[in-house]
Amino acid sequence: MTVPFPTLRRRLVAILRGVMPDEVLGIGSAVFEAGIEAIEVPLNSPDAFRSIELLAKALPASALVGAGTVLTSDQVDDLHRAGGKLLVSPNIDRAVMERAAHHRMVTMPGVFTPTEAFLALSLGASALKFFPASALGAKGISAIKAVLPKNAIVGAVGGVSERDFADYGKIGVSTFGLGSSLYAPGLSAEAVAGRAVAAVAEWDAVFAKAQG
Repeated sequence: MTVPFPTLRRRLVAILRGVMPDEVLGIGSAVFEAGIEAIEVPLNSPDAFRSIELLAKALPASALVGAGTVLTSDQVDDLHRAGGKLLVSPNIDRAVMERAAHHRMVTMPGVFTPTEAFLALSLGASALKFFPASALGAKGISAIKAVLPKNAIVGAVGGVSERDFADYGKIGVSTFGLGSSLYAPGLSAEAVAGRAVAAVAEWDAVFAKAQG
């Protein structure tokens, strides 16, 4: 059963790869306060579940906090115990998706081909993460999007920044995962806040009217 992708002010997911638990609250709060409500901590970050737990407890209930690079069903259980509600993966795996459905998580599995996209939807994906989007480009994603169900939420992740919003907007894609363009290890909360504000401003400029 599909858990619907939640209604967010902006369909932006902040990817905090490499963040440390002792800095995650400052950085996560800065991102949230800038207007990005969905935050993922990839599991190849140091003590990722601790960071997720801290964010899930500290941020408002409207925040969508979870993990990226989820590869096993055991990791799904650990994510649930940490209070995470969002599961992002680089691939599509049946066991992971089934476990996520058991915990009623919002899921955004990685896909690259029509076959993978339709498999992900059949397994209950809340949204599709076209990854790496920079390899497919807007034209490649547009070609695949044309054969998908009209209500499928298509996200572009991987090598994407706010500079790409307008091009993707032309093909009807308004969901993005922002990684290194938003956060990189060593950046201060103030620096990340500045990047988040810029991304939010550009998303609003491109999509706010279309969102109504």
